[in-house]
Amino acid sequence: MLRGSQQTILLTAGQPCINSISAVPFVRGYSVLPPTNDEEEKSMLHRMMRVDHAGEYGANRIYAGQMAVLGCTQTRPLIQEMWDQEKKHLSKFNEILGDNRVRPTLLLPLWNIAGFALGAGSALLGKEGAMACTVAVEESISEHYNSQIRTLMEKDPEKYTELLQMIKEFRDDEMEHHDTGLEHDAESVPGYQLMKAIIQTGCKAAIYVSERDVCVCTDHLEHKRAVFAF
Repeated sequence: MLRGSQQTILLTAGQPCINSISAVPFVRGYSVLPPTNDEEEKSMLHRMMRVDHAGEYGANRIYAGQMAVLGCTQTRPLIQEMWDQEKKHLSKFNEILGDNRVRPTLLLPLWNIAGFALGAGSALLGKEGAMACTVAVEESISEHYNSQIRTLMEKDPEKYTELLQMIKEFRDDEMEHHDTGLEHDAESVPGYQLMKAIIQTGCKAAIYVSERDVCVCTDHLEHKRAVFAF
């Protein structure tokens, strides 16, 4: 069962720009991104979707790592339930990226390895370690979603109704995972506060880099053009 689940998410993650067909069905349908000819607005929306996709991809890899270590313990159903929700989130972002021709972050291979290592490493500390990791990561993702919600509400809440609805739904799922982690003894792991601070610093760095890697790519292309023009 675990092996089949991992194969599903790896196939999904390895094809981040698939269209509406996805490995895990999403129960609701959204148009999500409103059409726009404004390049600045388009860039903002694409940046949001790129980093959200990267975050959900990383979360999936974290749960995969936890399941690899704790999949034969009583904690398995708890992790599986949260992982299933993350699969739905990732499936939806795969659809959005494909439908809107949004390039995923160039750093997915890094998040693949780092996410799995973080999940497995925290799970080696037992259920409490895995739950502490979940609390730290889901709190960071929830705060990021809240920041996006504030931005969209300030700009035009009516125009972004579908997008706001989706982000709020996903935010609520992440907060549910956060609360679940606390309810299952996350704070009892030795060095909880330090562990939480380190993980959240890593999450913030990952968000920052994923949002800006398109700029790095653009600068590189401009450099190449200048060299060839010379």
